Amino acid sequence: MTDFFNPTSTKAWKDCRLLTGVAGQNVIPDGVIVAQNGRITYAGSADDAPALDGVAEVFDLDGCLVTPGLIDCHTHTVHGGHRAREFEMRLDGANYVEIAQAGGGIMSTVRATRELSVDQLIAQALPRLDALLAEGITTVEIKSGYGLTIETELDMLRAARRLATHRDVRIVTSFLAAHAVPEEFCGRKQDYLADVVLPALDQAHAEGLVDAVDGFCEGIAFTADEMAQVFDRAAALGLPVKLHAEQLSQSGGTKLAASRGALSADHLEYIEDADAAALAASGSVAVMLPGAFYAIRETRKPDIDALRRHGVAMAIATDCNPGTSPLTSLLLGMNMAATLFGMTVSECLAAVTLNAAKALGLEAETGTIEAGKSADLAVWNCETPAELVYRMGFNPLERRIFKGKTL
Repeated sequence: MTDFFNPTSTKAWKDCRLLTGVAGQNVIPDGVIVAQNGRITYAGSADDAPALDGVAEVFDLDGCLVTPGLIDCHTHTVHGGHRAREFEMRLDGANYVEIAQAGGGIMSTVRATRELSVDQLIAQALPRLDALLAEGITTVEIKSGYGLTIETELDMLRAARRLATHRDVRIVTSFLAAHAVPEEFCGRKQDYLADVVLPALDQAHAEGLVDAVDGFCEGIAFTADEMAQVFDRAAALGLPVKLHAEQLSQSGGTKLAASRGALSADHLEYIEDADAAALAASGSVAVMLPGAFYAIRETRKPDIDALRRHGVAMAIATDCNPGTSPLTSLLLGMNMAATLFGMTVSECLAAVTLNAAKALGLEAETGTIEAGKSADLAVWNCETPAELVYRMGFNPLERRIFKGKTL
């Protein structure tokens, strides 16, 4: 069943139960997908499909379920070390803020990351990336934010870019130097923004290393006014923005993100109805990160009902990171979002396909199976889409297809 990639060939996949991800479309029981040069030319019922006689390669999927390739739209996959000791501290009752104040948290990962070269960062990231890809993921967002010096932030982004030369996957990068204030700038947050964050952003943009600009808007990180300075520079460079917002408190980050037309606002445990309304008005995606909610034992859930009421698109991501969400399973992330947050099966599936693509500004390229888009597919050995959400610790992926290439 190996599919050797020929970028000039036409390929077709038939006899599948096709979930295109297009809004309002149910599973097509006799689905056919045709792609030319890695882009979909037809996706739909066999009854309406073009003749396959002249197609170079036709693959019979034996009734498997086919969905769009999954998208993990919020990860910190590139970093050094791990924080298993902090896991033990949480078990002993320490909370996120206490761990950070004790010298743990982001700073411990910063120290470990600064010790590594680009090649070493890639080597440590690859096993995490491979775990994600093994679950049908075809697009991964990766943030900087554990260097907190100009050069180390750039090295993280360089490593993220180079991961796409090691694996068949679409990598999207986010600049996150406004993640924390490093120890050498303790008490000098404004100096850090002026001397590191903004110059690093300028250089990352000049090197073509950054696709979007992110930040951590929280009491232990940056205020909305401080993040506005970073967003101003992003706007001057023509870069879209996104934001970690309302994770631990009501910080005003969601309203800032919405006012800037952000691609997304992420976490959102402490959003209020007005925040949901602001996201709806801006078209920003609300990204749910249940792995972090679970790992830090948060008790306040994102207001899913408010997001629904206002028609906000919701995405789900792993938030794969060493401290607060050491999660490398987007399938488990969907189950968590359903079980912990009350999201429906259809919401969860849209959250890791079309809405995740929107959160990265890629909805014209991927996220659904329809003509004109990249042939990014996940083929599952299961009967219903609900199985992808309800199972825990079970991966029914039969094959992953990226730009028409079976992997």
